[in-house]
Amino acid sequence: MTSIEDYAKSQIEQSARVKEALLADGAALHKLASVASLLVQSYRAGGKSLWAGNGGSAADAQHMAAELVNKFRLNRSGLPALALTVDTSILTAIGNDYGYPEVFYRQIIACGNPGDVFVGISTSGNSANLVRALDACREKGLVSVAIVGKNPCEMDRYDHVLHIPSRDTPRIQECQTLVGHILCDIVEQSLFGGESFTLC
Repeated sequence: MTSIEDYAKSQIEQSARVKEALLADGAALHKLASVASLLVQSYRAGGKSLWAGNGGSAADAQHMAAELVNKFRLNRSGLPALALTVDTSILTAIGNDYGYPEVFYRQIIACGNPGDVFVGISTSGNSANLVRALDACREKGLVSVAIVGKNPCEMDRYDHVLHIPSRDTPRIQECQTLVGHILCDIVEQSLFGGESFTLC
């Protein structure tokens, strides 16, 4: 039998290994830096960010939008950020009239502006509604970002796709939260903390 403590330890070790793998992945780190730079540029130009996901990833989308609208570390002015997962009237109206794959697409077409940044969070990278959201970004001129798991996916056809080096949903989600926090931190430090970051 395995003790609860040993099982918990193994889960923490697995989570740490995924983060270590991300740390060792130069291409993924460069992609993360590029996405952070795009977010900073958008905010400096008067843009906003839009976030979406399904299930636990919907919670992550709301989490990151809250970090930007309120604050991450610094007491500062709020930044415009929307989680496209929170308005049940909009979600159910679009789902009922046009189908669930359209729930983010139609919101981006309605609320997105050229130069805004959309971040889609997905463990599989194949969610139909997030793929459609990336279509909307192309149509409206938004910067599209996807944070996905290790496997090749439908979202790979789009511009900025960051792969978390794991196929295990909980481990992917834990690392997606880390990536989201890093993005929020860099945006905040760049705009309000006096940091001057450069891309490698």
